[in-house]
Amino acid sequence: MGSITIAQLELIVARRNMWVATSVFMMALFSVVLTLAGGATAGNLGVDPLSVAMTSITTLSVYLVPLIALLLSFDAIAGELERGTLALNLSYPISRGEILLGKFLAHFIIMAFAIAVGLGISALLVVWRHGFVDLSFAPMFRLYLTALPLGATFLGIGYLISALARQPGVASGLVIIVWLVLVVLYDLGLLGALVADDGGYFTNTIFPVLLLANPADAFRLLNMPEISVTALTSGLNAIGPGIDKTWLLISLLGWPILALFLAWIAFRKVET
Repeated sequence: MGSITIAQLELIVARRNMWVATSVFMMALFSVVLTLAGGATAGNLGVDPLSVAMTSITTLSVYLVPLIALLLSFDAIAGELERGTLALNLSYPISRGEILLGKFLAHFIIMAFAIAVGLGISALLVVWRHGFVDLSFAPMFRLYLTALPLGATFLGIGYLISALARQPGVASGLVIIVWLVLVVLYDLGLLGALVADDGGYFTNTIFPVLLLANPADAFRLLNMPEISVTALTSGLNAIGPGIDKTWLLISLLGWPILALFLAWIAFRKVET
């Protein structure tokens, strides 16, 4: 019950801080833009327009879902520590694990709602423009179900940074750096290494492991379009089919557990 109470309080705080509206607006806006922009491409390729829309939104989600999760979570511990409310919460008969779980539940609900709104608007736009004929909703549901553990991973990373930094200003800077490294620079580094290796040992042995080690890449590869729309995929996606998707699922589902566990360990060491 302690976690549920904390989750309810966090939802109230998030609503007052406009995080819910901001998260929903970001997902909805970019989903609409990408869906409308992808309509012409679908006509040219002669493929399912909803699959094309989900391909575009997959690229968006790789960047936006982690960013939303980090923005929701970076202040969770450091902010309460600075405001003095963490000491008050710890004075109640609630364990630190329950507090962390309650915050996670609230932020996970916000994130899941924002993603659902974005995907739902995209689906409605596609149906409005093309009707229900020959539409496949499977890519949309797969995208949603895999975006949830991706976001959960970065929620855990945000809590970990918040507990280690202990100052909201420092935590906000660190989460942006982490986002840039894991979501942007990581793939650029892999592509540079692939070019330098030119099909050698790194490409065949180390590269697949490094893809599995990054939850953002695991998410991207799990949502690869079918062969009929490979023209829309990135260079990293084109290499993805050689990796067993079971390992991608293990990576994507295992990262939230690891991230939350590390955040809990760091939270236990925070002194009020």
